[in-house]
Amino acid sequence: MNNDWLTAFVLHRRAYRETSYIVDFFTLEQGKVSAVAKGVRNSKSDKKSLLQPFQALKLQLAGKSDLKNLRHVESTAPSINLVGTPLFCAMYLNELTNRIMPAGLASDVVFEAYGQALTALFSDDDIEITLRKFELSLLDEMGLLPDFTEDVEYEMPIEAEKHYVLQPEFGFCALPDDVPNSYTRKGLPGSALLALAQGEFTPMSKRVAKVLCRDLLKPLIGDKPLKSRELFVVRKH
Repeated sequence: MNNDWLTAFVLHRRAYRETSYIVDFFTLEQGKVSAVAKGVRNSKSDKKSLLQPFQALKLQLAGKSDLKNLRHVESTAPSINLVGTPLFCAMYLNELTNRIMPAGLASDVVFEAYGQALTALFSDDDIEITLRKFELSLLDEMGLLPDFTEDVEYEMPIEAEKHYVLQPEFGFCALPDDVPNSYTRKGLPGSALLALAQGEFTPMSKRVAKVLCRDLLKPLIGDKPLKSRELFVVRKH
């Protein structure tokens, strides 16, 4: 029996047997943890009402297997109520975290970035910047975030005037100065990479960050489509 309290958010829940849920939690102390919430599906208990996404929680788990049992759960702050596009974005954050973060890998950085992203979505901050900041923190935790300041091929600092391509698992390499203009346009401006290195989101660095995050996250996400992305397509139509 473990009496330690965990700081957590619900990433996903699904029906289990006739009266229970299996809940995927993202915790500060233990990373992603799954637990059975017994006997709450058909009840009006406080426990059921708390097992919702975007609700800051503290909880106690029991059990020695990978699938724990939920003993106690309490709220630590009001639920973050999101609608429309911010809601779909938050669902994307949950699905991305659940898909990518390995079970049991605790990360102060990603957990803090997750909480900040939910707050920013609720506060109506720039959604593009909110999503990119979280994606970048997730990539950094997974060891896949390239160095935005160095040309890995020539071991030289990235220059604002040049264009670069990303070599997966290595980093950025400068395009030769004599390549055709049509090819140069496919490169990433050094000025945007240097802005991202400083955490600055200019119109250009925002576009570059979106391209980079999409490409770098692809092998982590795998071939199975993200359901939250499908919601954006439905909304546009």
